[in-house]
Amino acid sequence: MADLFDTLDPAGLPLAEAMRPQTIADVIGQKHLLGPGKPLALAFQSGKLHSMILWGPPGVGKTTLARLMARAFDAEFASLSAVFSGVKDIREAIARAEAERSRGRHTILFVDEVHRFNKAQQDAFLPYVEQGLVTLIGATTENPSFEVNSALLSRAAVYVLEPLSQVELVELFERARRVACPDLEFEEDARDRLTGFADGDARRLLNLVEQVTTAASTAGVNPVTPAFIDDALSRNLRRFDKGGEAFYDQISALHKSVRGSDPDAALYWLCRMLDGGAEPLYLGRRLVRMAVEDIGLADPRALEICLNACATFERLGSPEGELALAQAAVFLACAAKSNAVYKAYNAARQFVKQDVSRPVPIHLRNAPTKLMKELGYGKAYRYAHDEPEAYAAGEHYLPDGMEKPGWYQPVNRGLEARIAEKLERLRALDREYLDEEHRHSGGNISAGRGGGDAPQ
Repeated sequence: MADLFDTLDPAGLPLAEAMRPQTIADVIGQKHLLGPGKPLALAFQSGKLHSMILWGPPGVGKTTLARLMARAFDAEFASLSAVFSGVKDIREAIARAEAERSRGRHTILFVDEVHRFNKAQQDAFLPYVEQGLVTLIGATTENPSFEVNSALLSRAAVYVLEPLSQVELVELFERARRVACPDLEFEEDARDRLTGFADGDARRLLNLVEQVTTAASTAGVNPVTPAFIDDALSRNLRRFDKGGEAFYDQISALHKSVRGSDPDAALYWLCRMLDGGAEPLYLGRRLVRMAVEDIGLADPRALEICLNACATFERLGSPEGELALAQAAVFLACAAKSNAVYKAYNAARQFVKQDVSRPVPIHLRNAPTKLMKELGYGKAYRYAHDEPEAYAAGEHYLPDGMEKPGWYQPVNRGLEARIAEKLERLRALDREYLDEEHRHSGGNISAGRGGGDAPQ
């Protein structure tokens, strides 16, 4: 039976489409999913389809994997774009799937940019996914946790696709050169220039190869040099990554310059990216992240300054608003540094992820009804404002039986040095209270109320 793949005429297609992999073995990249024993490799081997969300940046193979699934499982491939499709298109796709089922053929429904569908449109898939009429494969460039309905997420596995590495891009380049321009030579620096411009995007690289091949043929150039690539491609593209560094390498350099307290380097990388055409508000969002990750409570003003810088840019636009971003970058670089909250948050998340679901202690529970009050909800709770120093010494707020983990350990810099002093004072109050309770109880204090002393 003829299918989508059989209708393609490689000679009349763009290079990116003509070189689309026809088997899993042809796919470059995504070894964490397609390598031996990895999730998607096992899915292909199992012979059992399941709904999934493919999350990753453009040009990393989301559509390709969906098409390969259809081929591997001999399924009908129905494609929708959330940009152009509505509920009517969804219904028509479902009707075609029902017709295919009557002929004994299963349907894979591929939804590109699935996050662009609203809640009602996403809900329209649910009954048919649950019934097994279609296997849904959604592709998204946005975090599905925020953009895809929880009901749909619960019925689909999420696979994260990664940008292609430099090594993988070089492999793809050589394959493309053999197909598109076998007689055209590229200097190594020219090849690296192209792969750097691609920024992990396979489709972008193939389009660039096609563009440069056409330009070289027209100009009668062979071999292709870095200078020719700079002339053949747009100024903005060239200046965006002038030395061949990847976009995220420049972001990394900016972040590390801030973390390393080097304001000049921070300004250099900020201006480098702005000059190259990076979206200023994207850089602003990255500065906000630096404020909470690397400065934290050592100087809480950092977050406020970064948020104000983003708001200022939104009000003034470019180029005036970019000065606010520069001011924020310099402040971050000069500010006291602490990743104590960042480390504490990650430790807490990891603990919760691996831990059992612990109940809320009864003294912390809300008691809005008479029955709840009769059951003792909130009865033993001590209101901190009514206690000396507005602190209920010895009280516990973690689940019963859970040891105090001590995740947050403030550094001795900036405001956190004062926070550390305050926490030590509160721990001393806890010890005094517990010692007093111990004397009054004759040494028999229940271990269920907090699980031990505060961390030292």
